[in-house]
Amino acid sequence: MTVKVRFAPSPTGKLHVGNVRTALMNVLFARGQGGQVLLRIDDTDIERSTLENEDAIRADLTWLGLSWDETFKQSERFDKYEIAKAQLIEKGLLYPCYETEDELDRKRKIQRAQGKPPVYDRAALSLTDDEKDKLEAEGRKPHWRFKLSGGRIEWTDLVRGPSHIETSSVSDPILIRADGSYLYTLPSVVDDLESNVTHIIRGEDHVTNSAAQIEIFEALGGKGSAPAMGHMALLVGADGDKLSKRLGSLSIEDLREIDGFEPMAVCSLLAKIGTSDAVDVRSELQQLAEEFDFGKLSRTPARFDPEELKRLNAKLVHAMDYADVRDRLAGLDADGGEAFWLTVRPNLTVLKDVVEWARLIEGPVTPAIADEDADFAAQAAELLPEGELTVDSWGAWTNALKEATGRKGKTLFLPLRMALTGQQRGPEMGELLPLIGAEKAKARLKGVTV
Repeated sequence: MTVKVRFAPSPTGKLHVGNVRTALMNVLFARGQGGQVLLRIDDTDIERSTLENEDAIRADLTWLGLSWDETFKQSERFDKYEIAKAQLIEKGLLYPCYETEDELDRKRKIQRAQGKPPVYDRAALSLTDDEKDKLEAEGRKPHWRFKLSGGRIEWTDLVRGPSHIETSSVSDPILIRADGSYLYTLPSVVDDLESNVTHIIRGEDHVTNSAAQIEIFEALGGKGSAPAMGHMALLVGADGDKLSKRLGSLSIEDLREIDGFEPMAVCSLLAKIGTSDAVDVRSELQQLAEEFDFGKLSRTPARFDPEELKRLNAKLVHAMDYADVRDRLAGLDADGGEAFWLTVRPNLTVLKDVVEWARLIEGPVTPAIADEDADFAAQAAELLPEGELTVDSWGAWTNALKEATGRKGKTLFLPLRMALTGQQRGPEMGELLPLIGAEKAKARLKGVTV
């Protein structure tokens, strides 16, 4: 059997870290098994789905390195769903219901008041043809429910282990709305069957849907036709609160375009949180695929901490050679050469931070010289070594200043850094000084913005 998984986003908004984690787990499992990935665009919600969102989804997945082997859109397959609808009606498993949402809500309230579970009472099954005709003459249009067996549905979940749901405890699910539009369930089952999807990997919020879906799979595809299922614990924020699906600050587009994170930092964090593995960065997606194992996934929610993402991203950036980033530095107008890159690299969290360090060297920089350090800075300008500055110049210069002024430690080094860079922290001054150059260094030590 060739493993085949699917990721099925709806193009009604941006991808966020929660649904990207689902995509990632599907891709890692498939690639680790030598399998295939289907990208299915679930755009049956015609009013809310947009081509712009669809293009953005593909762009986000491509940036992350989450490739696919096959893709299609559900909006191009309504004829397939109509055929499945007819098959279920013929089998007596799909039936029309005419209750309004207000009527259904009243029924649920009465059931709860009586201490009963709010399960649909199947009143529509007892309607005669004349009664249906009368309701439709009144302008009512039916929604369609799938008739569950009322039995016990069992499966071995890839994450949760042996699982079961008593279908007598849940309502017959609505598959088609009164306006004729399809909800997620029926098109998904039809597509999974036709595409030969072997494994469904998704969040645990879908567990309660599984029994109904398994019965629909078997109604359309026969006994044992349902794919294997794995339901992962949900993603939560660092504070333990559930992540909003539309939380813009955690959209993949913003993580890329605004925050400037590397794709492998995002993938590494999402692959490792909520597992028994240590959370650490990987440079290749294939390594994450080789390390993926459902047995490592925890049943407790996985915490997404942006600070941890920053740590992983910094580790990635610190390992990058100049050749790896030269073109990107040029795109940022911050290519100061290899010496510059090696000097500032340890101080970067994201690559775009390099722009600030390039400005620090090129200027203009406003020196920060305290009144009590003004004479010291002027003396430092006079003692700056002549000729071209090298990595050895800093040591020779500060030794000369130490002998001349008696200053040492922080009182010696910090005023020089503040005068030359305007900042208390930064790259090693011995490596930074030659990049600034003698002319700018002397001017800044004299308090000139340059």
